[in-house]
This record gives sequence, C-alpha cells and structure tokens, in this order.
Amino acid sequence: MWKYTKMVVLAAVTAAFYAALVIPLKGIPIVPGFTEFRPGAVIPVVFGLLFSPAGAWGAAFGNVIGDFFGTFGIGTVGGFFGNFFYGLVGYKVWGSMGIASSPEDLAIDSKKKALNFILAAILSSLACAELIAWWLELVRILPFAAIGPIIAVNNSLACVVLGIMLMGLLYKRLNRWDLVWFAIMDEKDRPRGLSPRIGAALIWLGVLGGFVAGVALSAGLAQTMLFKIGTGATTPSVVLGVTPFIIILIIGCLLA
Repeated sequence: MWKYTKMVVLAAVTAAFYAALVIPLKGIPIVPGFTEFRPGAVIPVVFGLLFSPAGAWGAAFGNVIGDFFGTFGIGTVGGFFGNFFYGLVGYKVWGSMGIASSPEDLAIDSKKKALNFILAAILSSLACAELIAWWLELVRILPFAAIGPIIAVNNSLACVVLGIMLMGLLYKRLNRWDLVWFAIMDEKDRPRGLSPRIGAALIWLGVLGGFVAGVALSAGLAQTMLFKIGTGATTPSVVLGVTPFIIILIIGCLLA
C-alpha cells in the first residue's frame, strides 16, 4: 500500500479521525491512565474494512496520538499493536465468512451482511483486547482479567451500536469517489493470502482461544502446573498461556 499516495493519505486520515474522536473523551476514564469511554472505537473496524491495511495503520498511529493526551506510557506499545489488529482482523475475515460475495462487497444491505459486520466487529474487538491485555500483563501493569473484558466490551458496544450506520453513510459515497481500497490499488498489489478460509479459521482460533485462556489464567480458573513459571510461582502464567494463540492469530492474518 505504501507506493500509493492515496493509501498513505487514507492512513493519515484514519489516524486523524480516530484521535479526534478519542481525545475529547479522555476525561471520562474507565480504567484511569489506560482506557476511557470510547465511542470513537468504531473507526478502526469501519475504516479497516473500507481502507484495508491503510485503516489498520491509521488506527495504530491514531491511538498513539490519542495517548499523548493523558494515557501515554509503556502501555502505548501494546495499544499500537492492539489497534493495528483491531483494524486488520475485520478486513481479513470479511470475505471468508460466507456472507459477502467478495471482499469488495462492503455495502451493508441485508440482514446477513449486518450479522457479518457484527461478528467481524466483535472478533476485532476481542483481538484488540487480547493483545493489549497480554502486553499489560507482560509488563506487570494490569492483570489480563481486569483490563481485557473492559476493552472488549467497550470496543464491541461502539462498533455494534454505531458501525452499521457509519458503514451505510460512508461506503457508497467513498466507492463512488473511488476512495475504497480496491478502487485505489491495482489488483496485482492487493494483499491476498495463500489460504483465506484457513487463515480466517486460525484468526478465530487465535482470538477466541487467546482471550478465553487469558481471562481464565488471570482469574485463576485454570490452576495447572503446565503454565507455572518462575521460582515460587503460585498462579498460571498468562503470558505463556496466551502467546501461542497470538502466534496463531498472526499466522492466520498472513494466510487470510
């Protein structure tokens, strides 16, 4: 995408819109210093579907910009990668869910496509929560079970409540103006995976498996020596338990 000026501009536009919608609500924190009430969380999923990788990169950088206004710190690293996959996952699974006739068919004009969008949005929200919560657990700031569900619910609500309406407002106009990713990039340059359906299946496994494992291990619901590390460890290691699922998620995105 980086050789297309319009795609780079769309990444910048995504970052600007995301930051502009997030920054004003920094004063309404849910977990002070880490996350806040965020209706702007609808942007990564919608713009990820419309702009593909440009939307994902824009979401990642937009979150960093937003963090400069009250939540910047070591957690921003996890936020960058979490929001990148937040914008990427929906785009990657969209054409593999058996509802859209092609990845280009983004008009939400049927109940099946509305369900498709909701599922993709929830999956993307869980992926974002999984990666950020895994990072905060790794750097020993917050436990996975404390922050993961909050991010997942916060993002999912924004996408489900506002996402379909925003897609309806934007898609036809952007498509008419040739500003959707497939109208900008030559077919030979459009990202195509080796096996989209297998990739999508791995994404679902990596996201759902990792999120459930992270919450279970962090909450002490899976007391097993298999995940215990370190001298005198008394609780399972969330990092060790979730990391394989993150690897599966990454492989799935490469294949999808």
